[in-house]
Amino acid sequence: MDPGKIKIKLKRILKDLGCHDAELSILITDDKHIAELNDRFLNRKGPTNVLAFPIKEDDPNVPETAMLGDIVISLDAAMRDAIKAKESLSKIIDRLLIHGLLHILGYNHVNSEKAWRMEKETQRLLNVAKI
Repeated sequence: MDPGKIKIKLKRILKDLGCHDAELSILITDDKHIAELNDRFLNRKGPTNVLAFPIKEDDPNVPETAMLGDIVISLDAAMRDAIKAKESLSKIIDRLLIHGLLHILGYNHVNSEKAWRMEKETQRLLNVAKI
């Protein structure tokens, strides 16, 4: 998990999405910490693999900023996902970063059609991010 490669991949993805001067905050943490954030901000119990917190949620009172939001990834969950999917940890982290970014940009998976669209865009962006 090379931070330099993550940065390059995210720059490619943001450019592809038309977010040329955008900024993201990324935190890679553990299950305990992400569970605390999940409970505190989303009122959901237990850990998850990724959380996304957009800076601007269609609130006209929020000033314009290059900062898109925060993405939090549980390394514990990512390692479990990698084992389950039989994929590298790096690929799982890429997938979780893209998943979080898409949530920040307004994508969701509340129904099967939206989940399909989000997964299709995730796959496309994984290809954009290849180094």
